[in-house]
Formats: sequence, structure tokens, C-alpha cells
Amino acid sequence: MKIDRLILGDFETNCYVLRDSNKARDCLIIDTGLDSDPLLDFIELNKLTPAALILTHGHADHIAGVEPLRKEFPSIQVYIHKLDAEMLTDAAGNLSILAGTSLTVRKADHFVEEGDIIDKIQIKLRVIHTPGHTPGGICLYCEKENVIFVGDALFAGSVGRTDFPNGDMQQLIKGIKQKLLVLPDDTVVYPGHGPETTIGREKTDNPFLS
Repeated sequence: MKIDRLILGDFETNCYVLRDSNKARDCLIIDTGLDSDPLLDFIELNKLTPAALILTHGHADHIAGVEPLRKEFPSIQVYIHKLDAEMLTDAAGNLSILAGTSLTVRKADHFVEEGDIIDKIQIKLRVIHTPGHTPGGICLYCEKENVIFVGDALFAGSVGRTDFPNGDMQQLIKGIKQKLLVLPDDTVVYPGHGPETTIGREKTDNPFLS
């Protein structure tokens, strides 16, 4: 699997563009930043066709590119966990007010839950529900490639903030320990912000998980 990472917007959100191979032109997108222009430029430069946009959660810095992508690619399918679905249409809920704007986007096309498999363009991603940063925060695990995209649940040496509305640190830590740290130690972790890490490294080095 070909994985490209773009760092988008003032909050430096990691956006991931996934392809089955270097030669493939169909792609999946995981999250967007507040500024989606570099993503659209990347797609155009590489002559890609996005099949789906999967949102790890509903905060503004991960959803702001939804409508620009829909405008350019009307057939793109948008996925989000059902518990974060209303954040797309609620500027207060998605915290866009904190970014100095009032952002809303249209409803998602698909609402996912724990254990669902998103199977598109020969890439299979299993949904792992890890609430705590938001009620519907999800991680996306590709067992075949030994990688997981964790949104703002887990970072290199840290975990997601839970001081926002509906945050719950105890719930977040429980989900990480029970659902993520049980994966193979060499699983590569791609977070919503900052550098990649591994499950094994976070087991031993992350002060929030000791």
C-alpha cells in the first residue's frame, strides 16, 4: 500500500492518501486539515481519483476539506462514526469557533461502528472505536499492511486531548489499552498530528499508558 502524508492547515493535521500501489490512481483519504488546497493540488498533480474520505472524528481541523473535495469529486463517499455524525452540521460541536470560523458540512454518506470493514479500491480498513477525544473517535486498522491510522486518540508519546466537550480521559485510555496496545508491537501508528510511531514504542515509552 502506498501511503502519502500531507500536513494541512494551522493545526498541522495529518491527512493520509492511500493507494493500493504506486501506480494506482484510485485513492482513499483519511481526514483533512483546515486548508485543503494542498490536498487538492496533490490529487491533481498525481492524477488521482478519491473514492472515499474517512473521518476519524468530527473536529473542524479534520473535516474542513469535506465540501471542497465533494465539489471537485461529486462521487466521493464520506464516512464517519455515527456518534460524531452530528458534529459535521454543528459549528459548536465541531469546535470550528475555536479556529475563528463557523464551519458546517453536509451529512456523511456512511455511518460506521466498531468492527465495520471499509473495503474500497482493494484496501480493507477495520474500524476500531476509541472514544474519549470525541464520542465517535475511530481508528482504522489495515492488518494486511500492519498499519493503523489513529486520528487524535494516540500520538507519539502522548494521547488525545479530553478537555473539550464530551471528552473523557478514562474512556480514552481504556480504549487505547484494550483495543490498540493488543496489536502487534511492530504495527506502524499514523496519528492525526505529529510523527508516526509503533505500538511497541508506545507501550514502553508513552507516559500516559504506563
